[in-house]
Amino acid sequence: MDYIVQFVASFIATACFGTIFNVPPKTYFHCGLVGALGWIIYYALTQQGLDVVEASFFGAFVIAIVAHTYARRFKMPMLIFSVAGIIPLVPGGMAYNSMRNVVEDDYIQGLQYGMKAFLITGAIVIGLVFAEVLVQLVFRAMHASKKKIQMVKKNKS
Repeated sequence: MDYIVQFVASFIATACFGTIFNVPPKTYFHCGLVGALGWIIYYALTQQGLDVVEASFFGAFVIAIVAHTYARRFKMPMLIFSVAGIIPLVPGGMAYNSMRNVVEDDYIQGLQYGMKAFLITGAIVIGLVFAEVLVQLVFRAMHASKKKIQMVKKNKS
């Protein structure tokens, strides 16, 4: 039941952020789905005991893969799906706690929150980049094999 609530809440939040980012209205559902899938991966991994940094990496990786899939399917830029989809993973609360602790002169706690927010942000970026590289390698290999097949067919005729 908890996973359903998490999925629905992240779906609604991501779809609403899609409206703020002015994505085309026909993509609201898909943007929400991208964010909900990324969040549910993150949530499931953290529930299994994985650190939030690693879970953020895997969530961002899934978001980027699904965003690429939708971008090709709907012939739209990937950013339409990935920017809205990444919102649930952004460590805004942690960054806020970092600044709040610094203002309250609790520098050690503020530094801990700040470093954790920095690590999560880096993990999100690395997850997006790894997915981008993987997708480019896959499509390059598919394109090369498609060319080989065409050349073989051409040589046979």
